[in-house]
Amino acid sequence: MAQPFHLAFPVKDLTETRSFYEDLLGCKIGRTSDRWIDLDFWGNQLTAHLTEGGDSAAPTNHVDGKEVPVKHFGAILQMDDWEKLASKLKQHGIDFVIEPYIRFQGEPGEQATMFFLDPSGNAIEFKAFKNFEQIFAT
Repeated sequence: MAQPFHLAFPVKDLTETRSFYEDLLGCKIGRTSDRWIDLDFWGNQLTAHLTEGGDSAAPTNHVDGKEVPVKHFGAILQMDDWEKLASKLKQHGIDFVIEPYIRFQGEPGEQATMFFLDPSGNAIEFKAFKNFEQIFAT
């Protein structure tokens, strides 16, 4: 089993953040305070920290014909779970930064991917591989 990672990120509203991650994405809630929330994000520990400061415009990089937010986080899912999540997000009217699609078709590392923003504007990517051995393919 891989070691889980920890990531802390800024949010503008804890109630809205909790609802988005818990109710829509299905994350379990861990420790909380009036300034932060721990989230079980597919076995990894994310901490949403309340902040009053804004973030500057997010830069992007051109990848496979799309403008990918440079600053983002996410999870690699099994393909069926990725498809179910994509369907659920579409049903909830999520405004995708990059609509769900297959990236690098026919190349090493072919993957399903999608990008969207949380209520605080943090970019999230979910991806899936038909073959997990292709995750680091070159």
